[in-house]
Amino acid sequence: MARMMSGVLGAFKYEDAAVDAIKGLKAKGYKDLTVYSAAPNHHIEEALDQPVSWVRAFTLIGGLTGCAAGFGMTLWMSYDWPLMVGGKPIGAIPPYVVLGFELTILYGALSTVAGVIILSAMKSLKGRPFKPEFSDDTIGIFVPCPPDQRGSVRKFLEDVGSDEVSEHGS
Repeated sequence: MARMMSGVLGAFKYEDAAVDAIKGLKAKGYKDLTVYSAAPNHHIEEALDQPVSWVRAFTLIGGLTGCAAGFGMTLWMSYDWPLMVGGKPIGAIPPYVVLGFELTILYGALSTVAGVIILSAMKSLKGRPFKPEFSDDTIGIFVPCPPDQRGSVRKFLEDVGSDEVSEHGS
């Protein structure tokens, strides 16, 4: 079992209070916040100001690899077993567009899934507290901090409008 990370967990019923808490915590220097929400929320995403995910790079590289593999494979096979059909050149590109497109989609999708798995494994949320109501109607904010800073973080979360605040870890 993973050891519980030290920090403070706040539960918010209202989006505005959660956004204010995130902005205030960011201003105080707390950067590694974990926010739980039942659905994507643009105001919370904007307040977190996180960098763009690298998953799109996995998709691009996979798509380009698939496209190159589709055209390369068909051209290679055409020249390996040449068949003259209707006076067309052996390595005509237009008939191979379909296979190039299909492999672009296939490799792009598979590399996207691989990217999500790899990047999710790199940023593990093990040891961070979670409550079931965060997947229903409550927004949760976990602030990792040492035990000596828990009191000030707890007071800040209560002042900004948290419905429930709890301390976790040793």
